[in-house]
Amino acid sequence: MTHPMFRVKKVDEQTYVKAGVGLILLNDKGQILFEKRRDCGMWGLPGGKIDAGESIEQTAIREAKEETGFNIQVMRLLGVYSDPKDHLVAYLPSKDVAQLVDIVLEAKIVSGILTTSDESEELRFFDLKALPSEIVPPAIPPLNDYKAGVVGAIR
Repeated sequence: MTHPMFRVKKVDEQTYVKAGVGLILLNDKGQILFEKRRDCGMWGLPGGKIDAGESIEQTAIREAKEETGFNIQVMRLLGVYSDPKDHLVAYLPSKDVAQLVDIVLEAKIVSGILTTSDESEELRFFDLKALPSEIVPPAIPPLNDYKAGVVGAIR
C-alpha cells in the first residue's frame, strides 16, 4: 500500500518544483545504502534538496554526511528524474504538493561511520538483487535504470 504522501497524482497551480540530489551510494561490496525514512516508513535513497548557492556535487556531499555520516566521492551522473507519475509528493501534514526533480548520482564511501539522522529510522546496505520491498516511488525509476546499466537517463 502506498503511503499518503505519494498518493497525489495531479498537478495544479499550487504545485511547486523542488530540485534535489539522490545517491546510489555503494560500499566496497557493491551494495547500495538505503534509508528507511521517518516521514513515511519506506526505504529510499539518501539525498535531499539543493540549497541556494550549492552545486549538485556539494549537495551530494553535504546530504551524504548529514544523512549517513559518510564522506563520499561522486563517481558519475546516472540520470535526471522528474516524471509526475512517480515524482509528486504531498508533504504532510501541510499537504503542500511538490514535483521532484531528482538528479541521481553514483557515489562511493571514502570515510566516516554509518550514522542515522533525525530523518531516518534506519540505514542499511542491500544487494542489488535483494532490494527492500517498500521503496518510495521516486527511487524506483533510478534503481531500475541502475540495475539495467542505463546511464544518462532523462525521465
